[in-house]
Amino acid sequence: MAIANPPAVSLEALDFRYPGSDVALLSNLSLNIEKGDSFGLFGPNGAGKTTLMNLMTGVLNVNAGNVKILGHPIGTPSKKVNRLFGFVPQDFSFYDELSAVENLEFYGAWAGLDSKRIKKRTAELLHILGLEDVKKRQVGKFSGGMKRRINLAIGVIHNPSVLFLDEPTVGVDVQTRHAIISYLKELNENGTTLIYTSHQLSEAEALCRDIALIDIGQIVAEGTLDELNKKYKKKSLEELFLSLTGKDFRD
Repeated sequence: MAIANPPAVSLEALDFRYPGSDVALLSNLSLNIEKGDSFGLFGPNGAGKTTLMNLMTGVLNVNAGNVKILGHPIGTPSKKVNRLFGFVPQDFSFYDELSAVENLEFYGAWAGLDSKRIKKRTAELLHILGLEDVKKRQVGKFSGGMKRRINLAIGVIHNPSVLFLDEPTVGVDVQTRHAIISYLKELNENGTTLIYTSHQLSEAEALCRDIALIDIGQIVAEGTLDELNKKYKKKSLEELFLSLTGKDFRD
């Protein structure tokens, strides 16, 4: 029987290890992210954050357990399910030799939008993200900040209900970071569920309502930042992060 109001993302008893590895990167991990949330996923290098993002979006397949987006299983090819979410990966996901407009047209068509909708959304996103003046320039010649913005535009071209963001502001200047975070807040206020990971912890405090800290393949803390700071007697996400995951170097 279908759940009447399923969470945006549901993870049930996930296990995952890379082929050839004897060690599970994620083990018996469960998590629900409610619709409309702005959810932050944090942890040290090697904790499994990007792998978990890839499992939630179907880039990787779980060894055991279930992943659902808005009640629909992830892992089998489905255009209907793929259109429910967008993914802004840490690695750039565009074609260098194409212009900004050409990239958005390509990914809009891939997402199933008709030509009229593609044209409208392309114009909207180029304006919102400050790329109108360079819309016909090859994306490979963009600055780092411009590349981050077109990467984001591609991820939201089809107005997804759920948006996954893996380090969406890495390597950008203050102005671009501010513009991206402001736009993400606007999306969230209009109902888009955000699942976000970053090493910019002060940025995360401004964006995320609920968070989970992951380390060694397990969720070690989950809740609102205020709840967790009170529970562990900390004053910031950075203090909480170091308290629960340690201060040793991670490679």
